[in-house]
Amino acid sequence: MRKQMIENAAFEVATQVREVEDIIDSALGEIAELQSRLVKAIGVTGIAHVRIQNAFNRLSATTNDLVAARGNIGSCHAALAEAKEFVPGLRTVAWGDGDDCPKTAHADLRIVA
Repeated sequence: MRKQMIENAAFEVATQVREVEDIIDSALGEIAELQSRLVKAIGVTGIAHVRIQNAFNRLSATTNDLVAARGNIGSCHAALAEAKEFVPGLRTVAWGDGDDCPKTAHADLRIVA
């Protein structure tokens, strides 16, 4: 019961981290599109570049903040992956040298009664 609760909680956190990463990437794409549309709108409207510069500055600052957030959530993801090794039931367990299993057995295996 407890093991299942731990696994469910870990799965929910992992799923949410991925969703946040995807949302940040999507927001970066939307901002790039907004910048493009803003440039086109300036060309169409003929507004002076200095009149719209503050909007570009704010958009640029937002982009920089999202890029920093993207890096931070990536670091968070890495820290969570590292921390899971200390949670019973989520640790990676391995025996041997980590190589693939041999295709043929090297030992003569016998059933002993």
